[in-house]
Amino acid sequence: MIHESRLAKIVRNDSDLMTVLTTVRGLGLNDWLVFSGAVYQAAWNDITGQAPGYGVKDFDVGYFDEDVSWDAEDAVIKCVAAAFEEPLRSRVEVRNQGRVSEWFEAKFGEPYPPIKDTPEALTRFVAPAFAVGVRLEDDDQITVVAPFGLDDVFDMRIRPNPHRPVAKDWERITAKALERWPELTVIEP
Repeated sequence: MIHESRLAKIVRNDSDLMTVLTTVRGLGLNDWLVFSGAVYQAAWNDITGQAPGYGVKDFDVGYFDEDVSWDAEDAVIKCVAAAFEEPLRSRVEVRNQGRVSEWFEAKFGEPYPPIKDTPEALTRFVAPAFAVGVRLEDDDQITVVAPFGLDDVFDMRIRPNPHRPVAKDWERITAKALERWPELTVIEP
């Protein structure tokens, strides 16, 4: 619980991340989370004394819809884009997590069976440290979803997800992270 409170405080101190959370909250997406780099990198920036937003390429927004058609997802993508102004508009990427199983294997060469909700998607991320999402609730509380816990995030440790094959681009992923945060420890597969 201490890690969740600490992460919520870090998130609140990142103005771009809070703008994304506040804006997406107002759109009424089903089962949504902002996850991955924008969240764990915010923690790494806090730990290492970097400015909020350092190293953050984009803001990944996941939601869940059983309509896995491209047209339905595209309508949501356009709705989300219209809610933002630049420079955030081009940095917010939204995807229906219910649709990922439709294209993942063709793009990444590994199977991705359908999931039941957005938090389940986090269990398939490359590393436990990456598998963290946040949502700003209607009462302004921040919900933290981290199926592997937050120890890896706050210990600045990247290790392979024990529940999936090692990512084919593992070395590239970890090398890019180490370039920005040399304080990281990488546990090789």
